[in-house]
Amino acid sequence: MEDDRLYHDPDLADFYDLENGWARAPDFDYCQALARDAKSVLDLGCGTGELAAALAEGRMVVGVDPAPAMLDIARAKPGAAEFIEGDARTLRLDRRFDLVLLTGHAFQVFLTPEDRRAALATIAAHLAPSGRFIFDSRNPACREWEEWGPEESLRLVEHPRLGTVSAWNDIAHDPATGIVTYGTHYEIQATGKRLSAASRIAFPDKAELETLIGEAGLKVDRWLGDWEGNAWHEGAKELIPLGRIA
Repeated sequence: MEDDRLYHDPDLADFYDLENGWARAPDFDYCQALARDAKSVLDLGCGTGELAAALAEGRMVVGVDPAPAMLDIARAKPGAAEFIEGDARTLRLDRRFDLVLLTGHAFQVFLTPEDRRAALATIAAHLAPSGRFIFDSRNPACREWEEWGPEESLRLVEHPRLGTVSAWNDIAHDPATGIVTYGTHYEIQATGKRLSAASRIAFPDKAELETLIGEAGLKVDRWLGDWEGNAWHEGAKELIPLGRIA
């Protein structure tokens, strides 16, 4: 994740908000509702800071991300959120929060059980005694990566400076590790210039997450299967634990 150009290259990071459509995202709405009674929020893997900035009105919010290019975008946004460059596996702020978030499938950048264990330890280290945490990870049983091929993912993006941009993805799945490598490609129609990045994400299953969450001293109150708040079931596309300190 440290050298993923999709997040570290300013030219590529510039597409992030255009592609993710935060104002329409169900996780955005769910987290805003979840934070209603929280006086402090830690947003791990905050990216361009859209959620952190939205939550900062009336409460203390800290957004953390390892990519300076993403944080440059975040810091240019209006709002009172504090943004810190840091790694969710090793971060220690010596502060505790009412709500700790790790959304946008950022948990999947942790490619090994050791990485995931370290990220969960960070969540536990920053939760207030009565605080809550939530994160999301795609359900590997749904094999969502099979929908990310060039034909399925081909789209047009209207960039405010570059004009119309053709975008698509490609994927490779390693059955031995469960890691998916996906390419993201942008071709500027006016110039033909192409920007590309290769990213790797893991798809841990629910049993592994349950074990690691327990080892971190956390407990899950509810497993959600989507960001509409529906209960998890075997065919659910998402694994979303909502919990607290054990």
